[in-house]
Amino acid sequence: MSLITQAPAGEPVIVMSRVYDAPRDLVWEAITQPKHVAQWWGGPGFSNPVCEMDLRPGGRWRHVMRFPDGRELPMSFIFLEVEKPKRLVWQHADHGLHREGPPTCTITVTLDETGGRTKWTMVARFDSPAARDAAVAVGFSKPIEASSDRLVEYLQQLSPGGVHEDLDAQHGG
Repeated sequence: MSLITQAPAGEPVIVMSRVYDAPRDLVWEAITQPKHVAQWWGGPGFSNPVCEMDLRPGGRWRHVMRFPDGRELPMSFIFLEVEKPKRLVWQHADHGLHREGPPTCTITVTLDETGGRTKWTMVARFDSPAARDAAVAVGFSKPIEASSDRLVEYLQQLSPGGVHEDLDAQHGG
């Protein structure tokens, strides 16, 4: 299943969803562990030389994404909620403070397990419908779509071993 993107009229949100052919614990690990996030974040040709996550409410996520042409984009987020393995909420560290550049938002990701597969839903909440529309105009969903596709491939690589072994060790299995 490919990514489904919706921007309901009059609401300051963008809703994206996809079903991953992987168990929820595996998807959670892939989206919350820096060693994994660095492997799939961004589109083809992108790399992530810095990915540090303090996965707790109030914890920081510092990320540097390198474009194929060598340019780098530093990002800094703050986790607001962490409910393993179901829900993750974060926002830009400067949310509500900066006045230049694209609008910032609060991101809520939920993971719902359905028969060994995981439904990933992301809600990006902006300060207003106009801010949401501005984010859409600058291509807000494009890098998320590309990252989502890379995550599909990465999860396929992890499924035979790798993270499963890490999870088994964590859960005494």
